Amino acid sequence: IVKYLSFLIHCRIMRPDDANIAGNVHGGTILKMIEEAGAIISTRHCNSQSGEPCVAALARVERTDFLSPMCIGDVANVSAEITYTSKHSVEVQVNVLSENILTGAKRMTNRATLWYVPLSLKNVDKVLEVPPIQYAWKELEEEGRKRYEEQKLERLVTKERNGDIIFPVINPEPYTVGCSQSSLIHLVGPSDCTLHGFVHGGVTMKLMDEVAGIVAARHCKTNVVTASVDAINFHEKIKKGCVITISGRMTFTSNKSMEIEVFVDADPFVDEPKERYRAVSAFFTYVSLSKEGKPLPVPQLVVESEDEKRRFEDGKGRYLQTKAKRQVQMQPLTQQ
Repeated sequence: IVKYLSFLIHCRIMRPDDANIAGNVHGGTILKMIEEAGAIISTRHCNSQSGEPCVAALARVERTDFLSPMCIGDVANVSAEITYTSKHSVEVQVNVLSENILTGAKRMTNRATLWYVPLSLKNVDKVLEVPPIQYAWKELEEEGRKRYEEQKLERLVTKERNGDIIFPVINPEPYTVGCSQSSLIHLVGPSDCTLHGFVHGGVTMKLMDEVAGIVAARHCKTNVVTASVDAINFHEKIKKGCVITISGRMTFTSNKSMEIEVFVDADPFVDEPKERYRAVSAFFTYVSLSKEGKPLPVPQLVVESEDEKRRFEDGKGRYLQTKAKRQVQMQPLTQQ
């Protein structure tokens, strides 16, 4: 049993190239920092005992809320801790604090839960066993096991609905799905990859957030920021030399938020040519802001086809479910 505390802290100042034109740091930049911290701590843990060397690969990111915006000049303090291990996976909890170095004021901006699996450096298709951690209380292990089983089931459900393709729309009407849908094509190079030659999860998430932001901005034509990211599922690895297409489309709008579905398709051209495959999928939630940073009403999405109506209702269900969970979480605070 590993007896030391698996904990990591690192920090970085936010630069102009980390932010949008309004000075708000891109959600993708923060997601990339979160993933880097998770990858370091989980890889370090998986190599803590003598055995086959490995690198921890990102398998899933649970729902992540952006609690407060981060701006140029703020310092991001990222802390990561291993909270559960199964036989072949590691759960990492990551918190992000934003610090104003002029005043010393700090505020929580993000909490995220990530799941990693250790892959052998000798054989990338070989998943190794994870050294167990020691829990302070038995209940912590039981709660972790419950979270593990829940995310495992959700990954299977998500993979079943991964056949959708976004097609271009000629002369779309304003505020329709086709009017704001966007795609980005990226050639995977060495700087995007791990020691294995596969894409860093943080690189993929940053590109996904960029596309989601373009969709949101096209729909609102205002400054937009990431409010939350639903679970991001990494279904298959993306190898160096692949051409990836990151596609996004609006699925649902409430009065003050919009949900954007984003998925990543990979076309392998180098070494092992094969058919395009769906590698990653997620839902991003954005909000519209005024020049003063105040929330603005979101133009309602115009749905046309039966598929768009179905996706809208599915998105509405996720929105109401999240809203209900947030109200339950707030109840203990209002009763204090």
